[in-house]
Amino acid sequence: MRIKKLSRTKIELFVECPHCFYLDQVRKIKRPDPYPYSLNNAVDGLLKKEMDTYRATQQSHPIHAALGLVPCNHPKMDDWREPKHKGVEYHHPRHNCIYRGGIDDLWVKPKSNLHFVVDYKCTAKTEKVVKLPYWADAYRRQMEVYQWLLRKNGLKVSDTAYFLYCTGDVNAPNFSSTLSFHMELIPYNGSDRWVDGTLKEMQLCLNLSKPPAPSKNCDWCKYRNA
Repeated sequence: MRIKKLSRTKIELFVECPHCFYLDQVRKIKRPDPYPYSLNNAVDGLLKKEMDTYRATQQSHPIHAALGLVPCNHPKMDDWREPKHKGVEYHHPRHNCIYRGGIDDLWVKPKSNLHFVVDYKCTAKTEKVVKLPYWADAYRRQMEVYQWLLRKNGLKVSDTAYFLYCTGDVNAPNFSSTLSFHMELIPYNGSDRWVDGTLKEMQLCLNLSKPPAPSKNCDWCKYRNA
């Protein structure tokens, strides 16, 4: 039997709306692709290059030096940061399914070999972001899935993860071909206890003969029904 692959974004899709997940995976009716975040992707790429210079020398970056962390130089880091085709993978034997997700970064405390998942976020606001927004439950689940995947790969992973939030300064007097960012390291204490149960429910959903009921708060289903 062919091994199925499900990404972290498909897990989030199921959490948001099992109906949309079923249509996506079984009927191959997908939601429209999101608008590309070109500037955000550029910031992500530059941050990875910057962290890689510290990764190569196993030195702390100023943003996390006080925490005693260094960028992890695991031999699979390049694969783990490749979300579209690789990412962190785990083959679930009972589900005959590979779950995967691409992390932005992974930091480690050298003496204890304890790993910390890191995700880069980029925005532009009149006030700098210094705490996780109230609406960011999807961000929190994102971190917890990454923690679950890395633990399944045998790593010692802290419940504490970090969002490196970059807020573009829109209050600058002019552009001058430069956009300045405030960088804030925001800790988040996660729990991946929900993941196993959710994956089991996903597999049951895939075996249904017809789509489950739409989620009450799913805007896509409301639009489709209208």
